[in-house]
Amino acid sequence: MRLSKLLFSIAAILAFLFIGCQKDITKDEQRSSSRTSSSVSEATKKRLAEIRASLPKDYKDRIKLNAPILIQTHPEYREMIMRILKVAEATECDPDTDLFVWLNDQLADWNSEVIFYALITGMLDFPTYDALLFENSSADQYFGVNGEYTQRLTKTFKDLKRFWNIQSQGIIMVGMHGNMLLDRDRVIRIDMVLYGDDEPTAEYWADLILQLLDIFPQYRNGDHPIFTFNSFAQPAFNFPPYGRIPDKVVMGDGILDGFTALGYGDVAPQAVLAHEYGHQVQFQLGVFSNGTPESTRRTELMADALSAYYLSHARGASMQWKRVKEFLAVFFNIGDCEFTSSGHHGTPLQRMAAAEWGYHLADDAQKQGHILTAQKFLTLFNAALPGILAQ
Repeated sequence: MRLSKLLFSIAAILAFLFIGCQKDITKDEQRSSSRTSSSVSEATKKRLAEIRASLPKDYKDRIKLNAPILIQTHPEYREMIMRILKVAEATECDPDTDLFVWLNDQLADWNSEVIFYALITGMLDFPTYDALLFENSSADQYFGVNGEYTQRLTKTFKDLKRFWNIQSQGIIMVGMHGNMLLDRDRVIRIDMVLYGDDEPTAEYWADLILQLLDIFPQYRNGDHPIFTFNSFAQPAFNFPPYGRIPDKVVMGDGILDGFTALGYGDVAPQAVLAHEYGHQVQFQLGVFSNGTPESTRRTELMADALSAYYLSHARGASMQWKRVKEFLAVFFNIGDCEFTSSGHHGTPLQRMAAAEWGYHLADDAQKQGHILTAQKFLTLFNAALPGILAQ
């Protein structure tokens, strides 16, 4: 998932939710409170009342700041939110893959009050920006809430650097963890970057987030998958006054947990990582493009194919047919049906077809044993793209 779309994707959801749910939140506050009153203590109710009374008058401006980026909404998030709000339009392309059904289930206990505080604090943004801007070394990284994917992803990352003929020494891989919300100093730092707040104001919001994590078990102390239901690649860029951000791949805990819950934990971490590394290949070859549904779809399907080629190749991950079927399902599950969105990644069937094409390309080369150069691979993919899009 490319960050030029993805960097603001969760922020776009915040804006979308605020616009779509504002009236409902206002109208339903009493019903929401009464619905949960049996499980909320009087002390908690008092704390929430105090929090509401302490909110600055301009708190809604934090959401309005993000409104212009609605046009860049990432489809995998927007579809999920639209389904929750029951405003998604039916199409021949079914967006309800098992992965997003699972995520919807994880959000089933998020009532209007839980959503309201997630919106006004902006907490859904913080893990993404923290990983993007401040995790700039491979040292001491772990992957998964409990580090359960660390060994496998670290090995796969080393293999990918060896496999593709690009300059790889400067590329790093970092984890995205929702538990950073428990770190007051990190939250203050991100708040000051995102909103331009002075330090006392940022301290207020950081302390509020800590209170909310304590009050609402729905947030799971930051470990709810919605906080990190993502992975992305980013080319290097300068970020004054903090310095240079290196080429990186960011792996979120939430999306890995989702695939594991569906039974794909044996292959999904490698598949997702190989897809994001495919974007690094594209960056270096100057073939990454986005901005229109067609250009983004081509870029994402190409990364799917690059991933599957590596996963299947005898000198790559060398996965056998049973696991190949599993990684094809991984790509199917992250397809979207937002045909007119500038962030359209390809339908579930197209994404699976691109991965299957990459698999067959690797399988046909087994006897030769050589690895195609990235340049040759992309030439072959461009020729095959019309057939993939016909799915």
